[in-house]
Amino acid sequence: MTLAKTSLSLAYPTPADLPASADPHAAPVVEILSAEKTYDNGTRALLPVDLKIARGEFVTLLGPSGCGKSTLLKMIAGLLEPTDGRILLWRHPVQQATGGKMAFVFQSPTLMPWASVQTNVRLPLDLAGVPRAEADARVADALALVGLAKFHKALPRALSGGMQMRVSIARALATDPDLLLMDEPFGALDEITRHKLDSDLLELQSRKNLTVAFVTHSIHEAVFLSSRVVVMAARPGRVVETLDIEEPYPRNIDFTTSTTFARYARHLQHSLLKASVDTEEAH
Repeated sequence: MTLAKTSLSLAYPTPADLPASADPHAAPVVEILSAEKTYDNGTRALLPVDLKIARGEFVTLLGPSGCGKSTLLKMIAGLLEPTDGRILLWRHPVQQATGGKMAFVFQSPTLMPWASVQTNVRLPLDLAGVPRAEADARVADALALVGLAKFHKALPRALSGGMQMRVSIARALATDPDLLLMDEPFGALDEITRHKLDSDLLELQSRKNLTVAFVTHSIHEAVFLSSRVVVMAARPGRVVETLDIEEPYPRNIDFTTSTTFARYARHLQHSLLKASVDTEEAH
């Protein structure tokens, strides 16, 4: 088992690196080409990053607060412009991408409290002008996928935090995305709920053959979910390592108690600690 590939410039994975769901012959879904971000106040949020994500991959951005994880994800989504460099989706600039659909799941569910679950999930379809009959059918399918079919008439306040996040995921799935971007979606949940949603997410990713870019500061979550983990450090935000998780899917709770899982987790812990020490010495 190869534990690490360390580089500031992350190479496109070879066929041996890709999970079974990835297509090594297809054009990459995401191409980040020396993209960096400096804010107007002079803060350098992100040093140049080079990263490619293949169709069907589950790539996690792992690191402490302030390391640029969310900044990079928002740049992929087109919510932030890189100061320099380029980001391509399906070989086109983000704002002109036509090769597939993208959906974004934020850190909080961001639901309309006065609207039913069904209406919340249907919102992006309504905004896109999808006919009501078609939209309702897609909403029903999405709610069934996340196990909330019986709660379509409920208001958000009647749901637990985990169920509200399921609604947020269903809203993204209703758009039938090819690329799913997730910014620490389970960070505010209790550990038991978080582990359950992690397992559910992997099942959804497999069933829909989604390409996923996922942000977390949890080593456990990163190892369990990912085909690759991109380790990031702060001040300024930068990539310090990429780690292939060479464990076949599907994955279950047994993986989390295995010696293989412990080795990956220990390696990532050491990588993050080393990056932290290097940052402190540099300052």
